Amino acid sequence: MEIIKNIEKLSDVPGTSGDEGAVREEILRQLAGICECTVDPLGNVLAFKKGKAAPKNKLLLSAHMDEVGFIITHVEDSGLLKFAAVGGIDSRVVVGKAVEVGRERVYGVIGVKATHQAEEKEKENPPKLEELYIDIGAENRAQAEAVAMPGDRAVFFGPFRRLGGDKIMGRAFDDRAGCAMLIALAGQELPFDCHFAFTVQEETGCTGAVTAAYTVAPDIAVAVETTTASDIAGVSADKVVCKLGAGPVVSFMDRGAIYDRELFRLAMETAKAQGIPVQTKEGVFGGNESRSLQTAGAGARILAVSLPCRYLHSPSTVLAAGDIGHTVDLLGAFIGAAGNL
Repeated sequence: MEIIKNIEKLSDVPGTSGDEGAVREEILRQLAGICECTVDPLGNVLAFKKGKAAPKNKLLLSAHMDEVGFIITHVEDSGLLKFAAVGGIDSRVVVGKAVEVGRERVYGVIGVKATHQAEEKEKENPPKLEELYIDIGAENRAQAEAVAMPGDRAVFFGPFRRLGGDKIMGRAFDDRAGCAMLIALAGQELPFDCHFAFTVQEETGCTGAVTAAYTVAPDIAVAVETTTASDIAGVSADKVVCKLGAGPVVSFMDRGAIYDRELFRLAMETAKAQGIPVQTKEGVFGGNESRSLQTAGAGARILAVSLPCRYLHSPSTVLAAGDIGHTVDLLGAFIGAAGNL
């Protein structure tokens, strides 16, 4: 599946919040000759694809380019790098993980005091991020500063891999998978004109979506995202939220937004009519840039269509290939249905 190859390509490009330039360049390269594209002052890519007809209401589909990661805050005399999180990262998933630091993508490892040196209370609780450091193999501060300075970014090292039958594993699928799906849609012949936004700084406050929605001024806006799939051991049935392999996830509410009921029903009915497997997000958890899309300017009616994804904000996120194809199919069908609203 060509879109899987593009997810691999896009997810390999480092792009923490506020440092999405390399991702933006790749997306602009892929959209050249397909869409009319502009880049706003904040760094969002705003693309327009002419369809067979003009919709009754202006439609925007949005996916964010940025990923969670780290920012270097201090270089120790020893050459070790202190850092802070960029976006929501659970400290339990970072200890001992490999990272890539700076524009040169220098390898490093996130370290912490050895277990035999830790006090009992330290062993009982996961370390705080401020207790950790990145070791890039430098012998002193001068060596470290030759490749990394405060303000430089680091990302998880999480190579793309096939997993099992139809699953894929890697870093930054949130939300490079969403970006890849929008690019796939933009390459199709669409029933209606459609705007696409590839936004910045979602992980640190959904900033980019505010300016993108203000500029485009859509009547209907769809956040194309990934969302936590908890169909794993130890999770009770009422907390699973969504499952890999059960199709795209359509939300009715999360901690940031209440979604338009008519659009929710339209998405579910469209999936049923097209024979596309679909599921709802069973619970009020998490959030995305939908609230920003909803409240910018004069406001918009919103919907969220997401890929179920295991182990979000880690170096080894997992998607099911079938869900990706079905989500693209649903989004394409939804453009056709929503254009007549």
